[in-house]
Amino acid sequence: MSSEKFKLAVLVSGRGSNLQAIIDSIEKNNLAAEISLVLSNVKDAYALERGKKHGLEVVFLDPKVFPGKADYEQQMIDLLQSKSVDLVCLAGFMRILGEKFIEAFSGKIINIHPSLLPAFPGLNVQKKALEHGAKFSGCTVHFVNEEVDGGPIIKQAVVPIHDEDSIDSLSERILEQEHIIYPEAIRLIIEDKIKVSGRRVLQKA
Repeated sequence: MSSEKFKLAVLVSGRGSNLQAIIDSIEKNNLAAEISLVLSNVKDAYALERGKKHGLEVVFLDPKVFPGKADYEQQMIDLLQSKSVDLVCLAGFMRILGEKFIEAFSGKIINIHPSLLPAFPGLNVQKKALEHGAKFSGCTVHFVNEEVDGGPIIKQAVVPIHDEDSIDSLSERILEQEHIIYPEAIRLIIEDKIKVSGRRVLQKA
């Protein structure tokens, strides 16, 4: 790339701790990127406050004021394209993206999920892991496609499950790993070190 920094958009719905991990990595010069936009579908998401504290442009886009999902996503597309975004990072964004949005940013959307996909996609992940008696859980950074939590896997971290674990204690240890591997996955993309081959993400030679 040129001297222009790699432009990220971070989509959030909640606390934004993964957004903070990305911000911290950029500020420590571990990521040659800038966050062009923090976008939320939740008005009081604390992630928006995090963005403001670091001087980032933050936008609350209210789904309720749009006639339907397609109109809402078109507005999202227009916003992100106006910022010339190179990569869309979902960080606790609690909406399933439609085909139109995914096509508009094909191969340029990634997500972090708190399980070792393909195990336990969807919601209430640690509850499911504990109920199934799993010995390990973890987190996954993956490309986003039309299959929910089903895109090619970029990076994973394994977290052992202890007998005494609760949903909260397990979730907390997994979140620590999320904050490590999400910036690492973004760096691999920025530095053009990976390629997608079918369902697999391979290191470039």
